[in-house]
Amino acid sequence: MADIDPAADRLASRAPAPRLTAIIVGAGMSGLLAAIRLKREGIHSFVVLEKAEDVGGTWLHNRYPGASCDIPSHLYSYSFRPKPDWSRMFAMQPEILDYFRDTAAEEGLRAHIALRTEVSAARFEEAQGLWHVEAKDGRRWDARFLVIATGQLNKPRVPDIPGRRDFAGIQFHSAEWNEAANVEGKNVVAVGTGASAVQFVPPVADQAKRLTVIQRSPNWLVPRPDREFSRRTKAAFGLLPPLRLLLRGYIYLTNELNFHAMRHPDGIIARVMERRARKHLEEQVPDPELRRQLTPDYPIGCKRILIASDYYPALMRDNVDLESDAVARVHQTGVELESGKRIPAEIIIWGTGFDTASFVAPIEVTGRNGQRLVEVWRDGAQGYKGTLVSGFPNMAVLYGPNTNLGHNSIIFMAERQMDYVMKIIRHVLGKDLRFVDVREEVEDRWNEALQRRLGRTVWAAGCDSWYKHDGKIINNWSSSTLRFAWELRSFDERRFEVAGWPLPAGQELTA
Repeated sequence: MADIDPAADRLASRAPAPRLTAIIVGAGMSGLLAAIRLKREGIHSFVVLEKAEDVGGTWLHNRYPGASCDIPSHLYSYSFRPKPDWSRMFAMQPEILDYFRDTAAEEGLRAHIALRTEVSAARFEEAQGLWHVEAKDGRRWDARFLVIATGQLNKPRVPDIPGRRDFAGIQFHSAEWNEAANVEGKNVVAVGTGASAVQFVPPVADQAKRLTVIQRSPNWLVPRPDREFSRRTKAAFGLLPPLRLLLRGYIYLTNELNFHAMRHPDGIIARVMERRARKHLEEQVPDPELRRQLTPDYPIGCKRILIASDYYPALMRDNVDLESDAVARVHQTGVELESGKRIPAEIIIWGTGFDTASFVAPIEVTGRNGQRLVEVWRDGAQGYKGTLVSGFPNMAVLYGPNTNLGHNSIIFMAERQMDYVMKIIRHVLGKDLRFVDVREEVEDRWNEALQRRLGRTVWAAGCDSWYKHDGKIINNWSSSTLRFAWELRSFDERRFEVAGWPLPAGQELTA
């Protein structure tokens, strides 16, 4: 595909001359993806605004001991940037972070990235067809397109438990790991047993004098088929790309098959998965009372299925206790459970997940007619194809509402989203348009059908999960990833309000 002429980065007729073609908010997996796609297709006038001190997103922030991906490495990577020499089947956090850092450097993105730049507001100016973006430090940027790539799991959530601020020891969220806190020989309380906890509990248990794990509800957990790749295997992946592609395809299709367990909770695949999880529990936990505590009372897949082979053995250690009672309050010297039991602690680790309902917040996003995104989403976030929002033209949200998965790689989803976004950008620039905005009724029909499909999945079962907001499933995609790719295969202008030049009578361009 030919490069876009720099002059075509702005409208040529009566359009104002914006400083940039695109602003990308976030330099994690999806933000870097957006930048790469723009640059590879000839658009160089863009900036990536990142509030952290480096790129990497969740893999920069989550540095707790044992942090790793639960999707095999050869699938959890960009399709266009394979890494033949992954050290193991499931890469650890430092290696994944290095992958994204190397990607940013080798793709020439560093010159486009403004680090330590926290976006506070984004406002669409309809007459100009421009997004005005402001950072907390007062700096401003203008661009034709806005791509929000802040992710769903970037705002740590710590419950406001009475007395929490009175604790005399050290406390921190697992996504804000205090590397100066030495757990060796200490009494430690870990609150929460989700995806992060099953990874950090084993290494903490190895060092702590006493570790108490406080579980709100048990999770279904399956073994982790991890292993190191030998030097010979890594060399083979480098010399024989079809071999690497075969492994990637096998991992993808195997994970895709697992969606049938989500769609058919009473089907054979769901039963097989549950038997596998029960067998794993029985083999690793001989104590029947502890097994009872660790056995969920909801169908497998209703909450995120966890993958670990060392979590149950960690709970079996003599220095580890599991409590299935909620924390009622925090004292200066420990925590008190609802039963009245007090547990002494020198360190509290909050493995209590993230605020997953607010999506782009705390950025104040304002669209056409002064619409505020926080108000539009007050009853639960939704979008068109998980990517666009009616009333917010020329804006895309990567890893947006209803794009999360319970069975496969989110990178696949983000790549399909960016394919779709590039079609829109090409369309607007190629036709010399001011903006395109998905029609409200189109978005509503899309979401009505989406919610009907979700209502037939295991996620609609009775368990409480971060996939939901006031009972509405706002995070997860309703079908297979193949269907998602099919839905985003083309851009249909008939579903959009299209604004060109000149402006309607009575409107004027502002400087």
